[in-house]
This record gives sequence, structure tokens and C-alpha cells, in this order.
Amino acid sequence: MVTIANDFLTVKISRHGAELTSIKDNLTGRERLWQADPAVWGRHAPVLFPIVGALADNQYHYAGKTYHMGQHGFARDRDFTVLSATPFKASFVLKDDDKTRAMYPFAFRLIITFALENNNLHVTYHVDNPDKSEPLFFSIGGHPGFKVPMTPDTQFSDYYLNFKPRKSLVQIPLVAGEGIDYTHRTLAATDANLALTHETFDHDALIFALLGKTTFNLVSDKTKHGVSVTMTDTPYLGVWSPFLTTGDFVCIEPWWGIADTIGSTGDLTRKLGINRLEPGTAFEKGYMISIF
Repeated sequence: MVTIANDFLTVKISRHGAELTSIKDNLTGRERLWQADPAVWGRHAPVLFPIVGALADNQYHYAGKTYHMGQHGFARDRDFTVLSATPFKASFVLKDDDKTRAMYPFAFRLIITFALENNNLHVTYHVDNPDKSEPLFFSIGGHPGFKVPMTPDTQFSDYYLNFKPRKSLVQIPLVAGEGIDYTHRTLAATDANLALTHETFDHDALIFALLGKTTFNLVSDKTKHGVSVTMTDTPYLGVWSPFLTTGDFVCIEPWWGIADTIGSTGDLTRKLGINRLEPGTAFEKGYMISIF
């Protein structure tokens, strides 16, 4: 476990999955990250790589071969190496090996960096393609779960969700057990507050297509405390909380990739939202969590 801290936040990250396990608000002493109750959802903030969401039949095709991979890929279940650590910043690295190549036949180096700036935690994903001749196809995303309610005198339904800037965004339906229903995407009324109830997620995650810099807020009029996630150049956002088994948390998920569409051919190179990284090049994107 690696700990970074400043006057505002104390953050803990596990080498297993390079997963955030704690974001403590030093001003109130309260934990703000979901604490992985296995009866509800036994994770805190997994990293989604090299896919986001599920593949059709948990498989894909590449270069004439079929490979099998479970939901959200394998990075969340692998041990990373600590690349560097200072009081305010820590980086973790994962590289391909025989086990990853059995399900994902690509050379890669994934570096995840966590850096504190006042009450903000910056999360950066850096993906290298070290291969000298073959492109790298991948998706990546975050899945942090934030505790709701955030204070003892409030409850889950006291909170609401909103976007800044306030504008209507495209919402992409997710059909549980089938995939992304991209042909039936709609314009969502995200220019107004979205009330938060457990039933909000009765059809699984809410998925939005983003344009430009976007801040997603989880707040309540009954407390000054909340959380924001700010994204730039992030094509998709997932918002999820479990249902019918419910938990007092909401996941705000920046994605550079998305689950397979209904009727997907399974061709990795044509997958919706896939990133193609040419030999010897790098991809670097990230997001910011603000605790207040």
C-alpha cells in the first residue's frame, strides 16, 4: 500500500490493480471512497484496461484468432510495480507478460499516476506501445465509487447529479446482458439536475457521450460537502450504483472506450470507442477528483 497526503486529503493506493482504496478528507476526518463491502460490491475504484465494459460472449477476434477476456479486462486483478513515490505523488506500472498475452496479444506498458493538488486528486493514464511494428488496440477507464451519503445527517436521496457546463448530452442505452444499444441513443436532459435514487440505476449504468471539458458533480442542498470529477477529452462517462442489491455509493466513471454494441462482430479493430496506438507512440489522458 502506498500513501500520499497533503493538508486536505490522505489517499491510499494498493499495488494490486493500482487501485485507490481510500480518499480521506483531512478537514472532517471522513472517508469519501466506498470501502468495498463484498456483499454489495467488493471493489473501491478499479482500473479498466484493456477493455471497458463487457465483450460480446466475453471474446474478441484479432489477426485471425479468437481471444477470451472478462468484463473490464485484467489490469484490476494484476499486481503493479511502484515506479515512483513521493509525499504527494505516486506512479505504478504494469507491463505485458505471458499471462496477459494469452488473452491479449499485445506489448504494452501502462503507467498510472496519482498526484495531489490541494483538495484535488489528479489521475493520469499513460499507455506506451513498445512494439516496433504492430499497433496497439485498447480501451481504458476509471471506476471510482464515492460514499453517499457524505455526512451523517443526510441520506442517499438527498443528493443529486449535474453536469457543468449545463447542456443536453447524448445518452447511450446499456441493455443488461446484451450490450450497448448505440442505434437508440437519445438526447438526455442533462442541462438540469438529475435526482439520485437507487431506482435511477434499475437498468444498469447511465452512459453519456461527452464533448470537451466536463465536470460531473455529486452534491446535496443539505450539505456543503460533495465530490466532482472533471474530465477533458474523455469520450464517455458511466454513472453506476448497484440495483436491486443496493449500496450507499455512486461510481463516476471516465471512459476512453465502451462495452461491445448489440450485434458486435467481435473484431477488436472495429470496436466502438477503441483506441489505436501506433508502434513506438504513447497515449496519455486523465481526470481530476475534487473533494469538498
